[in-house]
Amino acid sequence: MDAMIEPGSVPAPTHQAKEFLAYETECRGALKPLLAELLDRAEAAGWKRRTVAATLMFLAAQQVSEASEASTGG
Repeated sequence: MDAMIEPGSVPAPTHQAKEFLAYETECRGALKPLLAELLDRAEAAGWKRRTVAATLMFLAAQQVSEASEASTGG
């Protein structure tokens, strides 16, 4: 990915979701620097990095769960 990306933006995927491994690897690469920046900012504000990471995992799972419930009408 050599395209110029705005700081803080998420680049669009170049692989299709059905190309699972490439798609997931690309997603990880796109989000890794954003996550690192968020962890750095939270740590600089005084939060423990491990707590922030655990909280982000919880919030991500909650978001997926809520989206799944909404799509199934639950």
